[in-house]
Parts: sequence; C-alpha cells; structure tokens
Amino acid sequence: MASVLIVDDQSLQRVGLRMLLAGVPDLTVVGDAASGAEAVRMSAALRPDVVLMDGRRPLADDIETIRRIARPAPLAAVGEAARPPGPPPRVLVLTSGTDAAHAYAALRAGAGGFLLKDATPDELTAAVRAVAAGDAVITPELTRALIDTVRHERAALPRDGAAGPDALTERERDVLVAVASGWSNAEIAARLSIAPTTVKSHVSHILAKIGARARVQAVAFAYEYGLVHPAA
Repeated sequence: MASVLIVDDQSLQRVGLRMLLAGVPDLTVVGDAASGAEAVRMSAALRPDVVLMDGRRPLADDIETIRRIARPAPLAAVGEAARPPGPPPRVLVLTSGTDAAHAYAALRAGAGGFLLKDATPDELTAAVRAVAAGDAVITPELTRALIDTVRHERAALPRDGAAGPDALTERERDVLVAVASGWSNAEIAARLSIAPTTVKSHVSHILAKIGARARVQAVAFAYEYGLVHPAA
C-alpha cells in the first residue's frame, strides 16, 4: 500500500484526484494541501510515500517546495514538525506542458517524476506506483526536451564532492544505463540476471556516488555524460 499526499491550489482538482485514487486498492490518500508551505508541513507529519504535486503554481514556490520535501533539513524550521528518520517522500509533478527549463529545475530540486495532466487515470496510478517503488517517471512528451536542456546547459547536478561516471563499477554503469533506458527494477533484475534487491543496492550506490537524490536525476546524469543517447 503506497500513501499519497495531494498538493493543488484548486479545491476541485484536489477532490477529483482524491476520488480517483480512492478507488485504487493499493493506494491511499493520507491528505491534501492547498499551498507549498502546507505541503511541507503535511509531508513532515504524515510521511507519505508520494507527494502528487500540481506544477501550475509559481516556479519559485514550486521548486522550493520540492526541495524542502525531497531533501529535508536536519532540523525542522520554526513551526514545522520534526521529521522522523527515513527517506523523504518522492515527488511526482503533474505538468500541463513541456517546459524543459521548469522540469530541469524541479529535477535538480529532487522531483522523482513528471506526468502530463492529460494522462489517463491508468497512467496516473501507474506513475504513482512507479515513483513509490523508486522508479523514474518522465512523460515521453517531456523526455526529449529535458534531455536537450541537460545537454545544452551542461549544468552539474547538485552532487557535493561526488565523482563522475568513471567512479562507477562496470555493473553500476550497466544498471545506470538500464535505469536511463526506462527499465524498472524488476526488468533490470531479469535482463541482467541479478536479484531485485541487488538492483536496489546498485541504484543506491549509484545515487550516492553521483550525488543524486532521486532516480530521475540519475537519468539526467546518464544523458549529461553521454552514457545513453536520445532516440532519433
């Protein structure tokens, strides 16, 4: 059972998403927030697996909210609940367009996935499950634009003192390429003939070495360093 916190400044949208997810047996909505500040407080208190966030709000507020949810400070700010130990929630952003600059900023802040708002209910629930499981989700319409942004800007992801791809073992590079190719953990395990738990271990080591906070950042890293290339 994956828990979800909904973030949207429009009450009707929050109600609609809650009703949609309420009918999915393996998903449970633990709350909804109307603002970034409320989302940060509720994510700290409720510890959802996934924060499903509307991407329509002002960019600065959006990015700061993602950053505070995806990489919480060691100590809570005044008026905020202290976070218990454990990984922070994963953020899935619902976007109405293919603004690669916005998506790249959200990715650098720690977003775990991007999905267009015109996605079908099945696509939405599948994306929530995938992000909850630690997989990367990038809507196909945004992938190429996001890759081009990464390649053109060549901006390093926030990875304090982290090394480049040369620091990865051969198996870690294989796993990283598979992740960037859109494979799930189960698919990687089957294709590389290793256990799913081993895949998770490799992914954790990769994220630590390259200084990424989310799997989707590893995807951008792989494209940035030319380990994989966009389809023609």
